[in-house]
Amino acid sequence: MDKILEGLVSSSHPLPVKRVIVRRVVESAETPLSQAQCRAMFALSTRLILQGPDPFQRQVGRQVLEAYARFHRDEFEAFFNRGLVLGLLQRGYGGLGSRDPAILDYVQAGLRLIISCPSVLELFALLQVEALRMVCERPAPPLCARLCQLLGDFPQCLPRGRKLSLAFCQQLVRSMAHFQSKGSREPELRLYVSQVTQVSGLLRSIWKAEPDTLLPSLQELFAVISSTDTSFEPSVALASLVQHIPLQMITVLIRSLTTDPNVKDASMTQALCRMIDWLSWPLAQHVETWVIALLKGLAAVQKFTILIDVTLLKIELVFNRLWFPLVRPGALAVLSHMLLSFQHSPEAFHLLVPHVVNLVHSFKNNGLPSSTTFLVQLTELIHCMMYHYSGFPDLYEPILEAIKELPKPSEEKIKLILNQSAWTSQSSSLPSCLSRLSGKSETGKTGLVNLGNTCYMNSVIQALFMATDFRRHVLSLNLNGCNSLMRKLQHLFAFLAHTQREAYAPRIFFEASRPPWFTPRSQQDCSEYLRFLLDRLHEEERTLKALSSTKPSETMMSDESLAQETANKAQVFTEAPCTGGEERTLIERMFGGKLQTSICCLNCKSTSQKEEPFTDLSLAFCPPASFENVDVQSITLSSEVKDDCMVQTSIVASSPVEESALDTSLAVNDGCETVMNEGILKTFFLLS
Repeated sequence: MDKILEGLVSSSHPLPVKRVIVRRVVESAETPLSQAQCRAMFALSTRLILQGPDPFQRQVGRQVLEAYARFHRDEFEAFFNRGLVLGLLQRGYGGLGSRDPAILDYVQAGLRLIISCPSVLELFALLQVEALRMVCERPAPPLCARLCQLLGDFPQCLPRGRKLSLAFCQQLVRSMAHFQSKGSREPELRLYVSQVTQVSGLLRSIWKAEPDTLLPSLQELFAVISSTDTSFEPSVALASLVQHIPLQMITVLIRSLTTDPNVKDASMTQALCRMIDWLSWPLAQHVETWVIALLKGLAAVQKFTILIDVTLLKIELVFNRLWFPLVRPGALAVLSHMLLSFQHSPEAFHLLVPHVVNLVHSFKNNGLPSSTTFLVQLTELIHCMMYHYSGFPDLYEPILEAIKELPKPSEEKIKLILNQSAWTSQSSSLPSCLSRLSGKSETGKTGLVNLGNTCYMNSVIQALFMATDFRRHVLSLNLNGCNSLMRKLQHLFAFLAHTQREAYAPRIFFEASRPPWFTPRSQQDCSEYLRFLLDRLHEEERTLKALSSTKPSETMMSDESLAQETANKAQVFTEAPCTGGEERTLIERMFGGKLQTSICCLNCKSTSQKEEPFTDLSLAFCPPASFENVDVQSITLSSEVKDDCMVQTSIVASSPVEESALDTSLAVNDGCETVMNEGILKTFFLLS
């Protein structure tokens, strides 16, 4: 019978004729057959199912296998044994690889046919092991979806025991992280989404049946999306898992994540960015709920740096999702929260301003009721942002023109929305020990109180504090027992770095660092103050080094006399540079350079040079009138890199009245102690 059937399906007879004969072969399945004949029919039908070149032959194979297995159950149980299934799953069949979904189709069909046979228990145990092995090998979406379908139909094949079940869930999450769609056309994308849904559905079933596996699975999910490994980007398909996480767990999970000291800021930033990317997944539910909850949780524990970085990085992506109807509601919810809470700077909102008008016009032309509702919500958000950052009327004029026909919220409502949305208003969920503290600003930085026209000092302090290398060097200095100005600066930096206050009043440092000729509570020049401060710190360090090299009995000096001496020496710092043999001070290493002036006579060619140290360079912006007699076309600029730390620049300008040449070269000290070459600024004056 098997030879007849094999010859028939491969013959050139018309298809209707073949169907009639196949039907007769199927009907004859109830006739008694020997074990060898049954085995031959099972082998032929298996070959047709797995290697049939066309749908007709594969259909014939399934019909014959089902019919003969039903009437010859014992023979099929002997054929469909552990060895056959294990060989199919590990080695495939002929030219068909073991990772082909057709293998699992055949295995599932065989399980249905022997479900009432005792040997099926042995196959269940085998498949429990093989299922875990397969997910550890990161199957592609088609194979993984087919495996999950088999396990969903036969839950007896799921790995048993808490350890194996947990490992299966975690590895399945890892496998989903590697999913990628093979095409970009709509049918291919629909198939891909259905495959992902199949996999996430199995995880939901396992979590529901075994609740102990849920939390470890979520921990694995967070480990995947928080990874800072740039060589691997987790698939957005992980978004399909969010809808299966109970919303009742939001509070506990978010608090655990945001307060865990083992979760670094870089990892949290990556996780939040990838969760925002999940807004692109078409069928994901509650993604926006989890994203907003995590944003609020980070604000509650004052992780403002993460919030700022993520907002500026992802705000445009979230805005672009408003164009897609399936993900628009979630995208608008996240966009509203991100913009309304980002109240310390207009930067995030202004990233979107150029794109608002096109979006508004597009939905106006759409005319759908859903578009109108969306526009009303978007308009309210835009009005709130323009009210909060009202200093840009020219920038907002096109937007106001585009939304003038849409309702505008009242000023009271705008204020209420802004007050409720600020990051600082989300600190109510903090532990009581933290909620009693007055938190830092929304930027995560501590401000400086103006002590009466001391903005010149505050700006210098903040600039020096934000110079990372300088701040680290100052904080690492060992100044025990010394009441120097550098120690006061060290205390000030330490306070700015670690305090939870919103602002700090630097009175002690002000009194210690104020130049003697500065009148208190009067406006002063910050450049002059910076120059005096750096000179004081420089001379103070040199004095302390000199004192430490002599005997204590010969160098006893009060704090007041030390301060007076360093203040006097600071005034002549630029006239007394350290020699090449002396160890450079911190100020010299961080900010120091040398200015070399050369005056060359064009007649006798003699050159006189003068060299002096500097810690700052003043830039003079000439008024436009000074260039009125210069022909723009006659100005040329050429640059040449002389070495790693020097750039030679020549500028030659000529005019009908006179000709002059200016040749400058500048090398900036990079602050590294290992750099031996000192920066030199050369200015050449040519005399004729």
